[in-house]
Amino acid sequence: MRRRDFLKAVGLPALAGVGVNTILGGLQASEAAASDYKALVCVFLGGGNDGHNTLVPTDGAYNDYSNSRSILALPKDSLVTLNGSSAGHTFGLHPGLAPLATLYNQQRLAWISNVGPLIVPASARQVMERSVPIPPYLMSHSDQTAMQQGWGGDFDQSGWAGRGLELMPASYQNKLSAVTTNSDRTLVLGKNSSVSFMSPTGARYWGRADLASPQGYWAQALSNMSKLQFSNQYEAEYARTLGLSVSESTLLTQVFMKSVQPSASFGNDELATKLRSLASVLPAFKSMGFKRQVFLINWGSFDTHYGQRGSDARTQDAQLSVLGNAISAFDQSIQAAGMDLDVTTFAMSDFGRTLRPASGAGSDHAWGNHWFVLGGAVAGGQVLGQFPSLVLGGAEDADPGRGGRHVPTTSTDQVGATLMQWLGLPSSQFLSVFPNLGNFSQKTLPIFKV
Repeated sequence: MRRRDFLKAVGLPALAGVGVNTILGGLQASEAAASDYKALVCVFLGGGNDGHNTLVPTDGAYNDYSNSRSILALPKDSLVTLNGSSAGHTFGLHPGLAPLATLYNQQRLAWISNVGPLIVPASARQVMERSVPIPPYLMSHSDQTAMQQGWGGDFDQSGWAGRGLELMPASYQNKLSAVTTNSDRTLVLGKNSSVSFMSPTGARYWGRADLASPQGYWAQALSNMSKLQFSNQYEAEYARTLGLSVSESTLLTQVFMKSVQPSASFGNDELATKLRSLASVLPAFKSMGFKRQVFLINWGSFDTHYGQRGSDARTQDAQLSVLGNAISAFDQSIQAAGMDLDVTTFAMSDFGRTLRPASGAGSDHAWGNHWFVLGGAVAGGQVLGQFPSLVLGGAEDADPGRGGRHVPTTSTDQVGATLMQWLGLPSSQFLSVFPNLGNFSQKTLPIFKV
């Protein structure tokens, strides 16, 4: 395209702002239909959070824990008590997670013990004898992050939430359904759909173009640029991508313009900033007629091979305190916005860590781990699943060196299927989203209230 023709196309008044106005008109028409909104929020704890120092038994099993963990063991009197007994034990949480203990005791939060990716149900003996198939690349950060999020292999890099969103009933389909706040996107990537990126500050400004003022000169120019047609396939793909980006940025700008100030007090750390931003826009998404969304927040540096305990910002102790405060503030804001039954938050991580400490006063890569699920729809106040033995070389330990690498007793797919079913995925689509789920007799877990 000649420079003169390009400038003419960009400045052509008859085309100015057509895409933007079309989007805004659709938004205005949909606001009256705002109802039946649900969102899943995944907080992915990067690096492999040590579940053994997150959820700790306080009954007789504490002695096994203390003996196995030695220098890493949390003092029993420092644990924050969880009411009642569950999964055959009484429990306490890491002191940094005191706000989550409150939510558990209010029956708003549930724990799921010893979760991880599985192809078939497996025992530690079967794994060590290699008599059952196991997931590839165990204990690799990048691979297990992808596996937890539903990665289907080199020829299918989609994740379980992205695949599930594509198979939702038509009445639940909407733009901006799969959203990430980081470069990580596997969980929310579909086979045939894109992932939207959401910054805490929104996407209002593209250079001098203000997408909140679609009739402005530069916004019109940007809109026209996004509609240019090219015969060259590379130029055409660039134009298509630009058009999609402008369209989604315009839509996000309108959402942010309708955002509300969260009622709770958040910290200034990265996780709190992202959750504060999300808490401010979720009411806007609902009021504007969106139906189903999944948000992915990847945060943390939990690869604690050494120096796991202490007050330094990169220790697990410090990071769990940040997590507890941010999640609590987010939950308070969701409740205050009247969206208690509309939003479910859950946390997962690359993998668990060894029960036996590493030489640097940390822990090494393992397999099974403990997750939590939070929200008004959650049947809280319980620990689901089979809690593992905390004896080195115990029943779930598949480490030939007796290091405490636990084979999961609950599959990531079982948790994912339960979460996606709550969001609206029909059970008839489970195997399309979770291919290995057919190997498990129990497809879902009692995470949610009946």
